[in-house]
Amino acid sequence: MIAALLFAAAVMTKPAPPPDLKAPPADAKTSADGLVSKQLEAGTAGEHPGDDDFVHVRYAVWKASDGSVLDYTRTETPTFVEMSKLLPGMREAFTLMAPGERRRAWIPSTLGAGKIAAGETFVIDAQLVDVVHRPAVPADVAAPPADAIKMPSGLVYKILRPGTGTQHPRSHDKVLVDYSGWTTDGQMFDSSIIKGEPMEIPLSMVIPGWNEGLQLMTAGEIVRFWVPQKLAYKGQAGMPAGMLVFDVELIRIR
Repeated sequence: MIAALLFAAAVMTKPAPPPDLKAPPADAKTSADGLVSKQLEAGTAGEHPGDDDFVHVRYAVWKASDGSVLDYTRTETPTFVEMSKLLPGMREAFTLMAPGERRRAWIPSTLGAGKIAAGETFVIDAQLVDVVHRPAVPADVAAPPADAIKMPSGLVYKILRPGTGTQHPRSHDKVLVDYSGWTTDGQMFDSSIIKGEPMEIPLSMVIPGWNEGLQLMTAGEIVRFWVPQKLAYKGQAGMPAGMLVFDVELIRIR
């Protein structure tokens, strides 16, 4: 009953602590480093998140000592978090899970709980909604390959997946895109994927290389662009410098 209330479509009130808050049940499993956990509901997929991944999750966290709620998801929308930024015990708990799974874990102070409350054990009820893998650095990030197409402006591009539509966006249209951007040494500086949702933006507000490149695309298409500095941020302070590489998926034209 507690789990059903906790993971209802809209989590609007503070969840009550589980009845086994202070003492894990006999069928809970203990890892080598002291994490105790019990599966509440099996997942629907086989993959497990790694330290470099991002996850959508729903969760509640209590202090084992008094049952007070430390944090919980408050809306129907899952929380989007980077695995590497979680407390070690919470990160370990999620690595045991597959998408759709619900699990309860008892996290000792030795696995990070002590950073917030010395000597305290945290108890979490968590649901792993899905796993978002960090976009891989393109193999040709340093320079365009021989089969890439070079435009008179200096923009270079290569189609990674053809589109399904026939319409091209115009310079005043809005587009919905998923994208990731790297410098030529392979450092990612931005990505809608790791932010958890696509970006909608008018073409009139993007860098010149994007304005030109997106007008070459159709809905459903994924393209890799090599954008020279003169078509990117033009040496603007605080912005990525030099040629930039973007993988862009055009989802929708508005």
